[in-house]
Amino acid sequence: MDNDFVVWFAKSFGLFYLIALSIVIVAYAYWPSNKKRFDHAAQSVLGHPDEPHRDEPWR
Repeated sequence: MDNDFVVWFAKSFGLFYLIALSIVIVAYAYWPSNKKRFDHAAQSVLGHPDEPHRDEPWR
């Protein structure tokens, strides 16, 4: 095993690892059972006004 083989293997494995990870993330994001959770998270951000807390002074 020489240095060129190790570099080639590391680059190839890293490429396939990132491709597989991307596929898993996209599949998770578009999975039908996660729609309710993602919709709730999107609406919960819009429901709260962006104001400072009144009971704590700013420092």
